[in-house]
This record gives sequence, C-alpha cells and structure tokens, in this order.
Amino acid sequence: MSRSIRTRWAVPAVVGALALAGCAGAGSTSGGTASPSGGSAAPGGTVVLVTHDSFALPDALISQFESDTGLTLDVRAQGDAGAMVNQLVLTKDAPIGDAVFGIDNTFASRAVDAGVLAPYQATLPDSAKQYTVGDSGELTPIDVGDVCVNADLEWFSKHDLAVPSTLEDLTKPEYKGLLAVENPATSSPGLAFLLATVGAFGADGWQGYWQELVANDVQVASSWSDAYYVDFSGPSSDGDKPLVVSYASSPPDEVPDGATSAPTTALLNTCFRQVEYAGVLAGAANPDGAKKVVDWLLSPAVQAAIPESMYMYPVDSSVALPTSWTKYAPLATKPFSVSPAEITAHRDDWIQAWTSLVVG
Repeated sequence: MSRSIRTRWAVPAVVGALALAGCAGAGSTSGGTASPSGGSAAPGGTVVLVTHDSFALPDALISQFESDTGLTLDVRAQGDAGAMVNQLVLTKDAPIGDAVFGIDNTFASRAVDAGVLAPYQATLPDSAKQYTVGDSGELTPIDVGDVCVNADLEWFSKHDLAVPSTLEDLTKPEYKGLLAVENPATSSPGLAFLLATVGAFGADGWQGYWQELVANDVQVASSWSDAYYVDFSGPSSDGDKPLVVSYASSPPDEVPDGATSAPTTALLNTCFRQVEYAGVLAGAANPDGAKKVVDWLLSPAVQAAIPESMYMYPVDSSVALPTSWTKYAPLATKPFSVSPAEITAHRDDWIQAWTSLVVG
C-alpha cells in the first residue's frame, strides 16, 4: 500500500477559507483543451474531471474508458476535499470542469446548496443507496471509508494492558497519555473524529467528552502523517503512543509479508463513516461526457480498483475486496454519523469550540 494516498487527509481542511481557495484559481489546472464553461466540448471530446489531490486509478482503466467512450479524460486536481469544494463554489458561474469526484459527506450539503452541481440520477447498486444525499441526484456515492482509532496490539501485549474498545474507554485512567489525534482545523481525519464524538455524544455532550480526553493527556498533531508516523508506536512509526486516529484500512498496510496476523487493529466502535461522491458540474461544457464519467466510476472495474488505488471501500458491496482487506480491514457495522446538513450548519462553530477547548 502506498502511503502517498494519505496526503488527502494530511493537508489543511480549509474549513471556511474561501479566500485561501481563491488563491488556487482555475489557472492552476493542467493539460486538456476543454472550454471551462459554455459552448461545446473541445475537439476530440475532452471531458474535464475535477478531483482532490489523491484521485488515483490505474492508467489501463483510464485508457479503457477513453477507448470505450471516444472521450479524452483530463483530470485536474484542486487540493484536498475542502479546498476543492471552495474552488467549485468560487467558480460556479464559470465552472472549471465537467465532472467532479471527491466531495465527501463533510462538504456535501455545502456543494449542493451552493448550486455547483447539476442533477443526474445515476443507476446505483443497492448497497450504495444508503449514502445518497437529497432527492435530486446531484451527488452520486462512489466510495466509503471509516476513520477510527487504531491500536498497536504489540504494545498492549507487551504492557499487559487490555486494548480499549469504545470512545468512553479512551477517557479511563489506564489509557492516560496513550492517544494521539489530529487537529480538526488542519486535518480531515481530525475533523472526522470530532464528528464521531458529536455523533456519539450529541451537540450538547461532545465538549464534555473532549474535556475528559484533555484531562487524560490526549496528544494533538496537525496532520495524519504526524500523528501516525511521528506519534504512533506502530511498526511503521517512530512514536510512543499506542493509540492513534487513522483508518479502518490502515492495519493491512502493517502486515509483514508472510505474516498471518496484523500488528495493529482498528477499534470499530470509534469510527466515523466518510463517503466520497461524484457529480456533474452545473454549466459544464460537456455534460454528456460528465455523466459518462460518473457512470464509469460506478462500473465494476473501477469499483474493484478503488481499494488498492485510493484505499477506500467501493460502494458496490458485490465487488470483491483484496484478501488482506477482508481479513484485516472490515468496515464498522455501526459507525457514528452526523447528517451532511448538520455538518454544513455547524462545522465551523464545532471546530472553533474544539480549538478553544483543546488547544486554547
């Protein structure tokens, strides 16, 4: 598993920072000849896909899409998910592409409410229907992932201490000073874990929970890479904290060749479910091509490639997962959730309150 994909979560979430997104204007795109708005698609049938920086699929799949459709796919990255949505909002009157991939459920309502998406009802596998947002079809679910506390099993065995199971366990005295988390103002998994606590304890209870974590010496890192590689005590890390906020898909990456067990595990009672969506941009130069891109992202070939290309889980549950994922990376059966509308309404306030409470 390549660690480079994790940069999706290590860059700033750019929450509410429209001005910062504006600095990365449409001129930062590369390649392609499609008109940014209005008119017809560029010669050769170019379709522009706007994504976050961690979009990755095998070249062979992209070539096959181009061969099957006669289109040329021009992928244009716009930063992390938050920066990308901000950029789409800023440019909605002159859209910078035709289709978008990577809007997640922490920014979904904002994108829909800002009018940057055109309705398109893609045909969904039954397992994906639970992730739909609204009734108009602006956002099509493509993949899902769980942000969870991970535990270094070898550390706990060596110290003869039971591995915690729940969010409440993390506040107990025996786990004092053992947990590293990410700052939700600068890290997407940090934001996801904050939302897990909102989902678990409610809008009136999450702050009290964080007060208990602070009293239990929780350590805060600015990014996933700092928390995982610098603070965490796992095999591929250099730190001394045996608990860290990471992903349900992280443990397979820690399994040595030939091993029959994973040295780390995800605590599946601590997870927040993230969903990534695709859609057709309103005012797209090539809306028909954009629809083909959305359909392609739901195709069995792309869905099967998502785990090992983007380290997320396909929304199509009929697609076979890699063997290591089946064994070491199960999804949570009851992840915590917060509705996209609530996230849009309260995201900034929750982050400000967390900052005041935890880092001062």
